[in-house]
Amino acid sequence: MRLSSLSYNIRQGFKNIWRNKMFSIASIATMSACIFLFGIFYAITMNFGGMLRNAEKGVAVTVYFDNNASQDEIDDIGTAISKRSEVRSYKFVSADEAWSEFQKSYFGNHKDAADSFADDNPLKDMANYEIYLKDVSKQASLVKYLEKLPGVREVHQSAATARTLTDFNSLVRLISISIVVILIAVAIFLINNTVTVGISVRKEEIGIMKLIGAKDSFVRAPFIVEGVTIGLIGSVIPLIILYVMYGRIIKYVADRFDALSDMFAFTPVNSIFRVLIPVSLILGVGIGYIGSRFTLKKHLHV
Repeated sequence: MRLSSLSYNIRQGFKNIWRNKMFSIASIATMSACIFLFGIFYAITMNFGGMLRNAEKGVAVTVYFDNNASQDEIDDIGTAISKRSEVRSYKFVSADEAWSEFQKSYFGNHKDAADSFADDNPLKDMANYEIYLKDVSKQASLVKYLEKLPGVREVHQSAATARTLTDFNSLVRLISISIVVILIAVAIFLINNTVTVGISVRKEEIGIMKLIGAKDSFVRAPFIVEGVTIGLIGSVIPLIILYVMYGRIIKYVADRFDALSDMFAFTPVNSIFRVLIPVSLILGVGIGYIGSRFTLKKHLHV
């Protein structure tokens, strides 16, 4: 396409937007609402994902050894654990360490209660490996494997916690995807209407252009420009609003709710928008292009 033709098509695209400004504004507003809601759900999903990953870090599988297990058997169990792909980290906890942790957890400042046991360690047979997984949904398969290892007496797992975390993560992901799909469908429908109005206004002009030999690409280019521009504007506006809002929400929560800030770390702004900006722009431009192309195919067959 020549530069003069390209310039003409861009001008016509902007004229279409201005000529149908009410429909254009409605389409931009709807696109902005779609991208805004997409951004909110993406931020929520990312933060929930971070919260779940932090929760998963505290979910451990504990492996206890046979009372007569030799050190070689215990070392072999550790080697077998280290080779499992689902294991994030693991550590050996001796009987003395287990007893020391128990005293801190249950006796607290009541040192007299702990001293009553003197040198007797009631947890002398409770040496173990504590295993932390990359993904708690893999817990069941790991436990099944560990229970078959020689020298393993018992394997403790947090099955209910793992199942709850896995199910909740899947639910949040499913809801987010469903809402995004609905919003995209609504945005395409509105851009479709906007371009349809532009076609009806210029139908006679388009007919003359085709009669004198204008190529299909030349005829459809202004409408593609119109749809893509609406999509681009509709994605930039909510990104600016979301960026300002997200930063202020983090600051507000950090200033007002110290306890919540200690328990729950927000995903940093840069981490959110490093993905959200390109995805939103691609969504906006893509929806604008698809909506325009679909309408042109339907009404002009070009």
